[in-house]
Amino acid sequence: MQILVSGASIAGPVLAYWLVRHGFCVTVVERAPTLRKTGGHAVDLFRPAMNISEKMGVLPRIEERATGTKRMTVHQEKARRPVRVDLSKIFNATSDRHVEIMRDDLSEIYYDAARDDVEYIFGDSITAISPDGEVRFENAAPRRFDLVVGADGLHSNVRRLAFGDESRFSAFIGAYLGVLTLPNLSGLDGEVLIHVGVGRTVGMYGARHLGDARALFLFRSERELDYHHHDVPRQKELLRAAFDGMHPDVDRWLDELGRTPAFYFDSITQLRMDTWSRGRVTLVGDAGYCPGPAVVGAYVLAGELARAGGDHERAFPAYERAMAEHVPGSRAAALSAARTLIPTSLLGVRGLAQGARLISALPAGPSRALLRLTTKSARLYNSMAVDDYPPSSTSPRGRVGLAGDFGVE
Repeated sequence: MQILVSGASIAGPVLAYWLVRHGFCVTVVERAPTLRKTGGHAVDLFRPAMNISEKMGVLPRIEERATGTKRMTVHQEKARRPVRVDLSKIFNATSDRHVEIMRDDLSEIYYDAARDDVEYIFGDSITAISPDGEVRFENAAPRRFDLVVGADGLHSNVRRLAFGDESRFSAFIGAYLGVLTLPNLSGLDGEVLIHVGVGRTVGMYGARHLGDARALFLFRSERELDYHHHDVPRQKELLRAAFDGMHPDVDRWLDELGRTPAFYFDSITQLRMDTWSRGRVTLVGDAGYCPGPAVVGAYVLAGELARAGGDHERAFPAYERAMAEHVPGSRAAALSAARTLIPTSLLGVRGLAQGARLISALPAGPSRALLRLTTKSARLYNSMAVDDYPPSSTSPRGRVGLAGDFGVE
């Protein structure tokens, strides 16, 4: 059985790995000319994603590439003294299994896990998908696939082709995110510097193995800003306008906009769809339920296809039912996090800084109890229940016996 996956970031390679483990033949197409290995920001893996990664045999590599962020210094707008926070205590109280890792590092690790058993096509994208499975590409010749999966992010090309324009499903929540790569002149290693103001927050962090640093910008906007998601100069202009004059440190970081080797900017948007599947096409990760648990979603989709013997008419609804337990909570947690991380008043600015300091200063027991009340997203992702989908020795018209080739329990 031939399955085409669009997107080689995180959900795509994880899905490809598990599909191959279940005996399917997989092709991954990626618009970028090579695997993206620069830029991006840190992502958090909690217990379910860590368990899945362990099953894939890649957990040691993930732990080796962890950012190791343990300290945070918070500079509040109109406050003279910074607040220093012990992040290790917060992380330990939030989850018994957690790691923070750069997105590009994680993508490369998942890609390496099955690249010898998956056909990867870089520098190309899908232009049309017919109901009978014929797929047309920008560059490659047309081919026929049994199923097509969109794992191509918030601005999913597959979703547009199968479901229509993005505007029908996206909901702007009033905030924007920017990330730029810059020299680690401060020698940050395991520390994040935060500047918090009314309606805007920016942090810079680094790790010894990165060789550079990342600055992450968050700001509020009552209306959607006028720009195209491919117009990088306009995006940099908007980011500079939102943070100019906030603090001398921040101004220095903004000065790197003209020199940064990697830059990302987008609205913080939620996708709200009644279904993620149509015919032979389905969506996974940010392409279908942004924000959402991409690693878990990829694992569940592959498992349900295997459980249904490749019958997508049974597998896709089962996949959606399984993920429907997690996606609404993920959306609510994202809204809560946005309200907390981008305060709307000076009182909120002080509350964010002092709350973090209080949690890090308390003994483990009380800090854990307080975090249970205040960190919805961590609790949500850490407690997701996921079925076990053991690889089978046979497959529906696909590769047979590949499960034994990986040496992973």
